[in-house]
Amino acid sequence: MELADRAVGFLLSFISLSIFTYYTFWVIILPFVHGDHFVHKYFLPQEYAILIPVFAGVTLLSFLCIFIGYVMLKSKKKKA
Repeated sequence: MELADRAVGFLLSFISLSIFTYYTFWVIILPFVHGDHFVHKYFLPQEYAILIPVFAGVTLLSFLCIFIGYVMLKSKKKKA
């Protein structure tokens, strides 16, 4: 089981590092690259650099609030 845990940990670290590198290059470096450079075809428009994290954050907060509400209702029924 330890080998599987290490493999999953390595995979999650690799995915996180890849997303971080892509997003950092997209937001920080790409605006300084000329607009007709070939590298621009590998990235979404700049507006999505804000919209995607905001959407992900709102979705995460929504699910978190729903989960907390569900747990609170379930514990209230258990006491009664």
